[in-house]
Amino acid sequence: MAALTDQFGRAETDRRFFLGMAVAIAVTVFGGFGLSLARPTTQFAAAPIQVHIHGAVFSLWIVFYVLQNALVAGGSVAIHRRLGLFGAALAAAVVGLGITTTVMALQQHRVPPFFPPGVFLVMDLGCVAIFGGLVAAAILLRSRGDWHKRLMLCGVIMVMSPALGRILPMPLLGPWGSWAVTAAMLVYFAVALAYDQTRRGRIHPAYVWGGAALLLNQLLIVALSFTPPVLKLAAWLAA
Repeated sequence: MAALTDQFGRAETDRRFFLGMAVAIAVTVFGGFGLSLARPTTQFAAAPIQVHIHGAVFSLWIVFYVLQNALVAGGSVAIHRRLGLFGAALAAAVVGLGITTTVMALQQHRVPPFFPPGVFLVMDLGCVAIFGGLVAAAILLRSRGDWHKRLMLCGVIMVMSPALGRILPMPLLGPWGSWAVTAAMLVYFAVALAYDQTRRGRIHPAYVWGGAALLLNQLLIVALSFTPPVLKLAAWLAA
């Protein structure tokens, strides 16, 4: 009986933790974009319609992620599961719009000035591709709740980079900009790892995959961004 009580208590604590992480991510994302919109130099209204659609879909995904965690924390697991198909379609839309909006930014010379075009291309495409892969893996492993919720968390952390880039002093960071964004994302991973270590006595392997994917993305940024093929592709898109 004591073991069952302890297991139930740990499950409840897990649900509250993942809801807390979802809310923290949402606050960071909307706070970052809010700071950007508050700057006098921001011309959001003049942005192409695709940028507005991309922003709306991405915002909806963050809200949906919070909602799904809130449903689980509130015991409405059946509703959480019924919304899964919508979530999968929404995640696919985030990936598709993330890729096309990155390409459009290069084509229309809307790349942030503190990112060289090659860095912007590799970083954005890498983050959205890893997000898609982690979310797809989470969906495939939806019957294994321990993997599902952790892979989802890892995936959502991967698409925080645009918001973090609006919070960090990017113009002052120079070539360390992508490293700073990666380090900021690792803070969220570190919180999740610390929770696992404290509550479970070990780190779940899902975080090994998620963390390795994040670090791989940063290594690819360093390795590929200034190679002739990437520079040529970025220049071709910007022509």
